[in-house]
Amino acid sequence: MGGNHAWRKMEELCDGIGHRLSGSPQLEQAILWAAERMRGDGLQNVRLEPVTVPRWVRGEESLELIAPRHESLVMLGLGGSVGTPPEGITGEVVVVDSEESLTSLGSDAIRGKIVLFNNPMPPFDPSHGTQYGSSVKYRVHGARLASEMGATACLVRSVTAGSLRTPHTGSMRYGDVANKIPAAALTVEDASMIARLVERRIPVSVTLKMEAKNHAPVESANVIGEIIGRERPEEIVVIGGHIDSWDVGQGAHDDACGCILAMEAARILKQLNLIPRRTIRVVLWTNEENGLGGGKQYAKNHQSQMLNHVAAIESDSGCFAPRGFGVKCNNKAKQDRAVVQMQEIMKLVESLGARQIIPGQGAADVSPMVQYDVVVMGHEVEQSTYFHYHHTPADTLDKIDPHDLSRNVAMLATVAYVLADMEERIGDAP
Repeated sequence: MGGNHAWRKMEELCDGIGHRLSGSPQLEQAILWAAERMRGDGLQNVRLEPVTVPRWVRGEESLELIAPRHESLVMLGLGGSVGTPPEGITGEVVVVDSEESLTSLGSDAIRGKIVLFNNPMPPFDPSHGTQYGSSVKYRVHGARLASEMGATACLVRSVTAGSLRTPHTGSMRYGDVANKIPAAALTVEDASMIARLVERRIPVSVTLKMEAKNHAPVESANVIGEIIGRERPEEIVVIGGHIDSWDVGQGAHDDACGCILAMEAARILKQLNLIPRRTIRVVLWTNEENGLGGGKQYAKNHQSQMLNHVAAIESDSGCFAPRGFGVKCNNKAKQDRAVVQMQEIMKLVESLGARQIIPGQGAADVSPMVQYDVVVMGHEVEQSTYFHYHHTPADTLDKIDPHDLSRNVAMLATVAYVLADMEERIGDAP
């Protein structure tokens, strides 16, 4: 907590490079920057491990309300969507709030129309969390569902409970649908307005224009650097975040901060000459947002080492007040022991306000390691406002509190060191 090198790294990544979508020049610039920074911080075995990633380019896009009046609406195309013809797609909007309400209307009512999924994300509730997992399904699958009913395009209400007319992008999937239709996110405000008009039986028509295009995959890389363990260097504790982001904003909360937390935790341990028994490996995964390519490739590349992966932590929940960690392992007995051990470890960081351990909760890029019985963890923070910024132009550095950044670095550095230095492996019987 005595300095803030992490903030300077955040400035360099967010302000100096900006957003970092898979396949973009900005992502490759960020990857080279991170490797150079790790070397400068004294990490060992700094390297790039190649990953093939998708390349989706947004292009110009717009959404115009045609009836009952003319107005430009705020939107963002969804990652992976196809584009529209140059003249766009114009059609009447049918509003549904679920898959059930869509199918209940029948294909005759949907064919040739533009479907809007107006499914509100519930407000944040400390006892239930963000409920993002249950709210995001129409962003991911809405275009497939609408296409199967004969729709010409799909609109979704942005996945957030709080909005200042800011659209939220994110990935979508067509599955094996025969006819791929364009898909875009509307702001909460505009989706609600359209829904109110339709509820009053006032026909709503819009014109959607999108230049979005999926190009051939390209080469990217995971960035790796290590603190080599003093006694058991072959045993590994992974810490990291994902270096890619969406192509709007700066990807500050999602997930520049996760990368910087891991890089800075390792730098501090090196500076203090705290070399643990085991190796601490910093991994910055590529292509989490629209493919999880980096996480999958890492697990594949290091499959022969998985028995020596003691734990793997990903920070990908934003940078707010630290709360603790989720702990997940396929081996239930091992998970239960790991939870008890982590509860003891968290006593070391109670002064940071962090004491929460959530059984059964991991993170995206470390999830491919679960099948090998690795103890995987998600870095948990206070998330009541995270989805105000998630996947939006508003995810910029000014939304990060430098004090929260320092506290999360302190928590991750402490826990990573203990996991790498404790006599037994986390999850083993003490």
